[in-house]
Amino acid sequence: MTRLAGKVALVTGAASNPGLGNTTAKRLAEEGAKLVVTDLDQPGAEACAAEIKSAGGEAVALRQDVCDEAGWDEVMAAAEDTFGGLDICVNNAGIAVLVPLEDMTLDQWNRQINVNLSSVFLGCRAAIAAMKKRGGGSIINLSSVAGLVGLNTCVAYGASKGGVRIMSKAVAVEAAKYNIRCNSVHPGVIWTNMQAQATGVNDPNALDANVMRIPLGRAGEPMDIANCILYLASDESNYVTGAEFVVDAGMTAQ
Repeated sequence: MTRLAGKVALVTGAASNPGLGNTTAKRLAEEGAKLVVTDLDQPGAEACAAEIKSAGGEAVALRQDVCDEAGWDEVMAAAEDTFGGLDICVNNAGIAVLVPLEDMTLDQWNRQINVNLSSVFLGCRAAIAAMKKRGGGSIINLSSVAGLVGLNTCVAYGASKGGVRIMSKAVAVEAAKYNIRCNSVHPGVIWTNMQAQATGVNDPNALDANVMRIPLGRAGEPMDIANCILYLASDESNYVTGAEFVVDAGMTAQ
């Protein structure tokens, strides 16, 4: 399992299990990447790193507020000091506060824009500076199907994720001269802790696929997203940049 041998990867929002960041970090490590895993929940990030190391991989865990500009410099410095640099950046950290527009407060709007969009700007900017030293790299930004189509109670969430989609394309164009690729991934209904919190449903089997308009008839698993990210992180996608990868069981095909 050496698709990422010799590469150093950063995954933000890696604490929550089951979660996209947690599963992605472990999947990239399985393919040989050295991992920097971060989260506001430092014990959770440390647990993720411990799992990677117990499986024979290399990982370091850091507490990170992805909205803190100075914190990004610290994370990049840690990646360089520990592993020699950065080749892969997965901007995964995010929140979902699903509230009807009429009931949404400005604070709720601002928080989702800051955590889901402004943090990705900070991550891309920091990653480009680090990857230039390595002669290139791959940035993978987590968007959502809510960044492609309008969904109920997703005004702020959708705006933030739609911003990630377009920003990723602009970053791809700007960073191409440095051999740095940037793509966005758009998950559909994936069973994670965040999905459970956002929907108030504690059992994936309780999700009504017909109501949620999922053609394949089931919620996805974090590994479905992790495998897509793995492809984008690897040299197999060396000619892929500025693209959007929709992993949604056909939701947005309707």
